Amino acid sequence: MSRSLSTHSTGSQRGRGVTAVLGPTNTGKTHLAIERMLAHDVGIIGLPLRLLAREVYDKVVARVGPTQVALITGEEKIKPPRPRFYVCTVEAMPLDLEADFVAIDEIQLAADGERGHVFTDRLFHARGLSETLLLGAATMRDAIRELLPGANLVSRPRLSSLAYAGDKKITRLPRRSAIVAFSLNDVYAIAELVRRQRGGAAVVLGALSPRTRNAQVALYQNGDVDFLVATDAIGMGLNLDLDHVAFAGIRKFDGQNHRNLTAAELGQIAGRAGRHMNDGTFGVTGQVAPFESDLVDRLENHSFDPVGMLQWRNRKLDFSSLDRLKDSLRETPDHPRLSRSRMVDDVIALENVSRDADVGKMAIAPAAVALLWEMCQIPDYRKISAASHAELVATLYRFVMSDQGRIPADWFANQVAQADRTHGDLDTLSNRLAQIRTWTFVSHRLQWLDDPEHWQERTRAIEDTLSDALHERLTQRFVDRRTSVLMRRLRDKEEIVAEIGADGHILVENHYVGRLDGFRFTPDASSDGIHGKAARHAAAKVLVGELASRAAALAAAPDEAITIKPNGRIVWAGSEVACLERGETALKPRFSLYADEHLVASDRELVTQRLDAKLASELCAKLAPLIALSEASDLSGLARGLAFRLSENLGVLRRDTASEEIKALDQSARGQLRKYGVRFGAFNVYIPTLLKPAAADLLLLLWALHSGRDHGFDADTAPPRPQQGLTSVPAGKELPEAYWRITGFHVAGTRAVRIDMLERLSDLIRARVAWRKVEGGEEAPSGATGDGGFRVVPELMSMVGCSGEEFDSILKALGFRRERRKLTPEQSAAETAAAAPESATTEVGEATPPATEESEEIWRPGKRKDARHAKRANDQPRREHRAQNGKRERHRPQVQPKRERPVSAEHSPFAALKELRQTLVARRQERS
Repeated sequence: MSRSLSTHSTGSQRGRGVTAVLGPTNTGKTHLAIERMLAHDVGIIGLPLRLLAREVYDKVVARVGPTQVALITGEEKIKPPRPRFYVCTVEAMPLDLEADFVAIDEIQLAADGERGHVFTDRLFHARGLSETLLLGAATMRDAIRELLPGANLVSRPRLSSLAYAGDKKITRLPRRSAIVAFSLNDVYAIAELVRRQRGGAAVVLGALSPRTRNAQVALYQNGDVDFLVATDAIGMGLNLDLDHVAFAGIRKFDGQNHRNLTAAELGQIAGRAGRHMNDGTFGVTGQVAPFESDLVDRLENHSFDPVGMLQWRNRKLDFSSLDRLKDSLRETPDHPRLSRSRMVDDVIALENVSRDADVGKMAIAPAAVALLWEMCQIPDYRKISAASHAELVATLYRFVMSDQGRIPADWFANQVAQADRTHGDLDTLSNRLAQIRTWTFVSHRLQWLDDPEHWQERTRAIEDTLSDALHERLTQRFVDRRTSVLMRRLRDKEEIVAEIGADGHILVENHYVGRLDGFRFTPDASSDGIHGKAARHAAAKVLVGELASRAAALAAAPDEAITIKPNGRIVWAGSEVACLERGETALKPRFSLYADEHLVASDRELVTQRLDAKLASELCAKLAPLIALSEASDLSGLARGLAFRLSENLGVLRRDTASEEIKALDQSARGQLRKYGVRFGAFNVYIPTLLKPAAADLLLLLWALHSGRDHGFDADTAPPRPQQGLTSVPAGKELPEAYWRITGFHVAGTRAVRIDMLERLSDLIRARVAWRKVEGGEEAPSGATGDGGFRVVPELMSMVGCSGEEFDSILKALGFRRERRKLTPEQSAAETAAAAPESATTEVGEATPPATEESEEIWRPGKRKDARHAKRANDQPRREHRAQNGKRERHRPQVQPKRERPVSAEHSPFAALKELRQTLVARRQERS
């Protein structure tokens, strides 16, 4: 593998035999490298992360067996006696091994400020005898073409598409989502929110040990949780079954500055969504501004800026002295594509350690300088400070450079023992893990310890124990155990114990999760044992069957079992299943079904058809004449127009609003309308059967649905119909005239009179007005005067259930006028005697009292002028309506009533008759 080519080489031979396989995420590059490696006798693959190296190692072992595969990382070495395949981290690749095949994954990391120089070195110097693969992003195309002109460049398309899904609240994210944040506090806060709202989340951080990270990933992959909260650690080396990636932040600290992620970095993370042939989506949470359209286009089409400069470090280091080592590290490349690597952890450690005078005295010989440089490359897992890390390096260097030449076993055992404790919180366990990972790395340097194999096993065991403890703490804090078990049982299609009580309460594993009312499931908002989402998943399995049974039962239910309430709610089996809504016309309402997503489409259609039939049956049963009239095809001309107006007004039409049309109707047309139950009354054209309570209630509901909003009403707030049995009620001004008409009442004066009773009253009055005294004729109706007038008698008042001024207001509104006339003593006595038995047997209120003892009130049909005044009084609501719409109203001068000339008592007819009577009496006395 060490057949290197100089970076100073020119011409097409540089890069010959190298194939660069480039493309976005999910293109199968790593899978290709594994397949190609297994096709050779000896192969090496270098991977960017220990975690990914372990994943690939397990895959290769599954294919060829453990005896043929070695795993080599900075902290772990599994090396059988004669392995054929080496799976390594890029830093740990054995450079002196000749292999037929060599592959470097994620080669675009050559531009990384921390580790880029290692990848650049492998790009130039890692070669297989037969085949060399460089795997990475398409952004490396120009750099590889320029640095390795002899390389073969191959592009691979993404296996699935990636689409932008916009912004969503964290609580609204779809299942199988990863939420990406860039600080520990943000990751923990989001994971806690997901636990409360969605049941739990796995947590992936770059600082986690591979074992902890694998265990957390397994929680997600196994379906125990549906969400993953992570840093950008998922952007590389983790192949997950993600459907969606949501960015909860786009700024990170890169070790030197806080900055926004580049489009390429965002693409690397977003590309985790949609694995293999499954499409994926990406988006942002509510805390992040939506992506600009240009950025979305670049992410969806994987169009990123090409990599510019690669990090480079001189590989020919001079160990003859510390100063010369530093000078060789400062050497700059001579290619414009290459930039000298910045001061990273190992160089910073060297600078700090070399300031120690004792260390400077020890690092004299080349071997001593080389040893110091090797120790400076111990990873700073603890991340306390550069000075603290340099102090650790100096301590270890002194031990190894001492006379013993080894790190003292007692000292090392004490350091390891300090980390061998599993109590504490997340931060405490994470710090111990960082410490033990440092000692695990040291234990794999065979020359630094006595019995290194013992310490490798010891540190590895402690790291595993701490990793398991940290995984357990993370799971306890961010995953509800009951939810986890429930989700797994749902995924594995195990039997779930769930039941629905007679009251609709649903229990899952004896835990109340909600209530089923009709076809609606209401989850228990207070549930915190089994979280709502998981509970609903479990309940859904029971709901589907239960709802199907209920749909079938409703479809088979008789009409009597389904009720339409006065407020428009449709009730079945004690539950509201739908409500009526405004339709195209008042006689064609629609209904809205009360059902959620658990009612499948076929069952929903079954319920809808049954309720349609019930609604049609209800309308036909209670409003049959009106429905027939609205659908009549045998009407034409004026009759058809009047039928339309009647239908539009739900069966009641004031006669004075259609007087011209009615006058123009011939007897044939009237007969056609009467066939449909239409009655032409004196004041209204109506259908008597619609005045029955059931029909009237339904008409009021239909009016409230269709026209109530014009008057500030709806089905819930419309006033109830007047109490059954009342023939008239006070007509309050707060209710519109349309309300009274729909309920079967006619507003007359201060009262609203039932339409049919008003017509009967009109018939009674007409008979009294028409009666004339004829010898041998009919007996006079009570109250008839024989001269075209009538007196108010209890029979008339009982018809409308009121008396006194209220009854007077009705008569005036109907166009009658009142006159007073004086009675003779004989007439007064006769009237008193006639009224006595009637008042004794009348149950309605008293008759209108006479104005004086010697006068009576006679009512007569109003003259034409009086009729006009009455008509204006009845039309007052319409005039007000026209005035509100801006129409001018004609104002006529008020007609002054005629003054009656006062007649003195001595000149009155009664005075003359009295005088005549007295004269006749005197004459009779004289004769006698």
